[in-house]
Amino acid sequence: MTDGQVALNDMLQTVQRTSAGVLALCVIAHVVVMIYAVNGGLTATEIMDRTQGNWGFLAFYVVFAFACAVHAPIGLMRIVEDWFGLKGPKVQWAALVIALAMALVGVRTALVVFV
Repeated sequence: MTDGQVALNDMLQTVQRTSAGVLALCVIAHVVVMIYAVNGGLTATEIMDRTQGNWGFLAFYVVFAFACAVHAPIGLMRIVEDWFGLKGPKVQWAALVIALAMALVGVRTALVVFV
């Protein structure tokens, strides 16, 4: 491996670990809020009514979406490298396309809930 490849691998590992931490916090917060809301007797419609127009919920779910969009494609890239032996720019570009698609879908979903 060249120095550039080692640096890229180190950076991707750091980014994936950081996004894992963000995801862990987001999942815990999401589950706690959903359990609290459902145990409080709120229906799905009432939950949606409370999230619409709420900038805090929008910010939270956009962060959640971006953390997923960063974390999952890096893991998929590593799986493709390990299982199939494919490496290099094609795999990296595929991971980037997956990341962009996940970010787009996640942010769009957060906006739909917000509006």
